[in-house]
Amino acid sequence: MTKKIRVLFSDTHNPWFNLATEDWIFRDMDPDTAVLYLWRNQETVVIGRFQNPWIECNTNKMEADNVLLTRRQSGGGAVFHDLGNTNFTFLNGKAHYDKSRNNKIITNAIANFDIKAYASGRNDILVDSADGPRKISGSAFKETKDRSFHHGTLLINANLGKLANYLQPDEKKLVSKGIKSVRARVANLTDFNASVTHDALCQNIVQEFFKEYGQECEIEHLDDAWLKTIKPLNDYYENLKDWKWRYGETPKFNHHMSARFDWGGMDIHLDVHKGVITAATIFSDSLHPEMIESLAQAFKDQEYTKAGIAGVISKVALELPMIKDYLVELNDWMSPQIS
Repeated sequence: MTKKIRVLFSDTHNPWFNLATEDWIFRDMDPDTAVLYLWRNQETVVIGRFQNPWIECNTNKMEADNVLLTRRQSGGGAVFHDLGNTNFTFLNGKAHYDKSRNNKIITNAIANFDIKAYASGRNDILVDSADGPRKISGSAFKETKDRSFHHGTLLINANLGKLANYLQPDEKKLVSKGIKSVRARVANLTDFNASVTHDALCQNIVQEFFKEYGQECEIEHLDDAWLKTIKPLNDYYENLKDWKWRYGETPKFNHHMSARFDWGGMDIHLDVHKGVITAATIFSDSLHPEMIESLAQAFKDQEYTKAGIAGVISKVALELPMIKDYLVELNDWMSPQIS
């Protein structure tokens, strides 16, 4: 039997802080305690532990619009967060973990707005509309030997146009060993009841949580100042925001690019692992084989980023100044295809 409950609200919208807090609570909590954690993020794409951001996301649009990328520790698919999303996390000792119980709390909270929501396969919560079911929540999970968590996002009044833009990448010739998300038809809760708000929904979730566990507790509010006082939390925060975690943890994939220039055709294959180019194969009918050889060698072991590609091409341009214009043109073509 669960002996104690905790309810935590995050007062920061920083996604790295919020996911770091989630992990810190998960590792630090008493397994006999049931914890409800409620939080929101600024505009962010959150990908699963084993996903490829270059396949899941339109990374160029994200960069242009200052949308953050976050990789969580748990599995599951890619989701877009903004302040129109309310995120929930249930943390329990493994002996007390019950996904259906968590779903009941969420669907009962939604029912208070006269919206009939129900759990469905693939860890979703759906609401039926006139033209079929709509997904208003998706979940992901993580567990260790003695504890588990279940977290998900609830679409209240999210900008669904942005969601579609950032989660539908450009048509790149990427072949990946990562896990690609399965897209589902989504809707906001405000499509079914315009009175739904973040504060009201959170209040309902808390009350249903209290009711389910037959006890109440004080709500703990977490903010940046409080979070920064805890070293393990800050260490995890720094890891989450690090490029090596967000991009460098990407499974192996291949990026194939081809184009024809006045000086010859370029057919480039980049093998990438953990965000680093491990091999580059270039086919070309250019009259400058020294350029092709130098590029193929220089791409190896570089980060798969615009800066990494630009650095390689600049280096080769210094070695081969007579064809600098060709290399500038090559960089102008390659850069938009790589985040």
